[in-house]
Amino acid sequence: MIDEDEALRDSVLDVARLMVAAAKTAPKARGVDNVVVRIVDRREELESLATKMEELSKIYGEFFSRDAQNVRNSVAVVLIGCKIATMNLKTPGGWKIDADTLCSIVNLGIALGSAVKLASMLNVDNRIMFTVGAAAQEMKLIDADYAFGVPLSATSKSIYFDRMWQTKR
Repeated sequence: MIDEDEALRDSVLDVARLMVAAAKTAPKARGVDNVVVRIVDRREELESLATKMEELSKIYGEFFSRDAQNVRNSVAVVLIGCKIATMNLKTPGGWKIDADTLCSIVNLGIALGSAVKLASMLNVDNRIMFTVGAAAQEMKLIDADYAFGVPLSATSKSIYFDRMWQTKR
């Protein structure tokens, strides 16, 4: 017999794996695959990530600590990042960022959107957090120029969007 907690954890991990597929198969500029993905799912890895986020809160702001609590309360975190790819695109005049960098980052945005859409369709709570990605990069958990983290949970109420009370207690 599988109890509720085990079934929920397994379900969230299955969705995390599917999110990897969604991110990797998302459309990419000029077909260049510069997206990298990794799943953090062991309790000790999640705790280390949350601890790093708390350390970074002293530099970047208290919201890193708030997000760290979400990581601690998550079953897994999907890390999605990108490497800046050389696509030999000419940058239009007036742009403040070169076209290769911009298209690389757009690839990341599309991959993130594809992954979180899939999680939402499968009723797994999630939220894109740059704080998680920044900590993961500092810890060298993902080899990317830019990264975001998507913590995942399946509870009766989303822990990622009903957070105001968490910072005021």
